[in-house]
Amino acid sequence: HEVVGEVVEVGSEVNKFKLGDKVGVGCLISSCGKCLSCNSNNEQYCNQRVFTYGAVNKDGTPIHGGFSSAMVVHQKFVVQIPEKLAPEQAAPLLCAGVTAYSPLKQFNNSDKAIKAGILGLGGVGHLAVLIAKAMGHHVTVISSSEKKKVEALEHLQADAFLVSSNAAEMEGAAASLDYILDTVPAFHSLEPYISLLKAGGKLIFVGVSTKPLHFNNDELILGNKSLTGSFIGSMEETQELLDFWAEKGLNTMIEVVKMDYINKAFERLERNDVRYRFVLEVAGSNFE
Repeated sequence: HEVVGEVVEVGSEVNKFKLGDKVGVGCLISSCGKCLSCNSNNEQYCNQRVFTYGAVNKDGTPIHGGFSSAMVVHQKFVVQIPEKLAPEQAAPLLCAGVTAYSPLKQFNNSDKAIKAGILGLGGVGHLAVLIAKAMGHHVTVISSSEKKKVEALEHLQADAFLVSSNAAEMEGAAASLDYILDTVPAFHSLEPYISLLKAGGKLIFVGVSTKPLHFNNDELILGNKSLTGSFIGSMEETQELLDFWAEKGLNTMIEVVKMDYINKAFERLERNDVRYRFVLEVAGSNFE
């Protein structure tokens, strides 16, 4: 569901793309086009959205996404890859990247210094750090241990690193952040992170927990703090991010692999042994 390729055919009413264009397709290939979400360029929240992979099309055919030899997609759900952006660099932005960009753009071009917290340093988290830094935010990476401290501070150029299991560090950082982007896709306690927010701060969920999350609401009430969520991003925001990435000269941290390596890649994913995204080169793979 993060697919970059070349336009090989266009329909008679297509006016946004031409043959040979380098384009991308993210998580969605269709929506109803009529609801409030669709009409406000928030098609990712349409109740009739159709996902790019592991779904069924409106005509009943299965959708295989980037594992297909070719895809048919409405032009609304296709984005132009900037010339300065290599295909393998663009691919992770089409889901993971825009998942971070969409909620963070509300803090872009702020008239005050923004103190950001990025909780979890994985596929989405590392891109969030790069985006927030490029927006001029002071970025603190929050992690459960010091294992990724060097990566956060030296490789991603975060401004600070906070170990959530260190009570003294957490207490010292209390009420210091304008927002926290929570990228953790697992159960975790919320109260320690809510306490890090300034008055009026936001804890934004983009990672889906495997179990219900619990918290006491006194911190929210006494600090005018809020919990909110964000799902992927719109097609408009996806194009914005690609242009932003090219303009800022940013680089995704990826490892390009071919199809014959895919089982090993999954094994390494299970061990959390990738920094931070595998990109599958389908066109250059041998399928014999």
